[in-house]
Amino acid sequence: MTSSAYRKFAQPQLSEASIQAVADVLRSNWIATGPRVSELEQALSATFGHRPTRLLTSATGAMEVALALCNIGEGDEVITSAQTFFSAMNMIVKCGAKPVFVDCDLVTRAIDLAQVEAAITPKTRAIMPTHFPGALGDMDALYALAKKYKLRVIEDAALVQGSKWKGKPVGSFGDIAIFSFHPNKNMTTIEGGAIVVNDETEAQRVDVLRFHGITKLPDQTRDVVEASGKFNMSDVSAVIGLHQLTQFDDFMAQRQVLADRYFNSFPQIPGIVLPPQGQPDQTWNMFCVLIPYENFGHTRSSFRAALHDAGIGTGVSYEACHTTTVGKSFGYGDGMFPNAERIARETVTLPLHVGLTVSDVDEICAVVKRALVG
Repeated sequence: MTSSAYRKFAQPQLSEASIQAVADVLRSNWIATGPRVSELEQALSATFGHRPTRLLTSATGAMEVALALCNIGEGDEVITSAQTFFSAMNMIVKCGAKPVFVDCDLVTRAIDLAQVEAAITPKTRAIMPTHFPGALGDMDALYALAKKYKLRVIEDAALVQGSKWKGKPVGSFGDIAIFSFHPNKNMTTIEGGAIVVNDETEAQRVDVLRFHGITKLPDQTRDVVEASGKFNMSDVSAVIGLHQLTQFDDFMAQRQVLADRYFNSFPQIPGIVLPPQGQPDQTWNMFCVLIPYENFGHTRSSFRAALHDAGIGTGVSYEACHTTTVGKSFGYGDGMFPNAERIARETVTLPLHVGLTVSDVDEICAVVKRALVG
């Protein structure tokens, strides 16, 4: 990458072979759900300890299906972190349940399990934690808590495909896990997601839920056994995923190199909070930094504008769900979850993807330093 090229904060890496494979699928005339979807489901399942895995059109759709799979609806409560993307909150609300927010750790952003336990009521049906790059929360404690109160766990693992807990990949143990294949994730299917479940009975229900709630009758006519939407992935998307999966280890190795370079090159400026460093077996989907902008004569908008002018794209990951209009409609508001709110105020997502080099990271860090302290 030349010094004049614009450094996007995220972008996919699509091989010529995957582009050719898409053309082959298009020429096959089997472009909706078909053999490539089944092939990718089996390949992903092998990375998740051979647990049943189903593909959907997005991680958001997978969350909706997961909540239905757990029979969560009107009058139920689901505990989730105030610091996560909006999908978790939205799908909880959409199914008729109430999102119950708790705070997170400032550095790892892992859900605060002490607050989770304090928030459990007779209406609580599930815990929906979000995992962030660099460090998982205490998975043993999470599942011990769920077992104690007989709760389902729906892991939002959209950002951490490939991360491990005590040597076991996320998704290969526990209850339900959700993954994302959006173009800014660790691998892509253009748009797409996956749900990993416990057994074939649950997987068969996912098959129904992801396609209108339809089942086939013995005479080959159809019945709708429960109202549902349409979330089935196409073979066009799946064939991209198959090629991405063959490159996955190389992608993660390059992301680790870039994350390590950020830690080595980032300017040591008081008040800035970097992501967690040094945890084994973690993948790096993004590199988010907390900056007290006012200390440096900036707002976040002006800081991002300065980086944009220098050819560097940035993102915001994430706003606090409980301060959104939807969150406030459930009685939440400013000042309730200080870590989530500080992250929402100060976070900025810097470029991290396999199209970057360590030289790009060095230049990004230099621009950050100039923007903040000259």
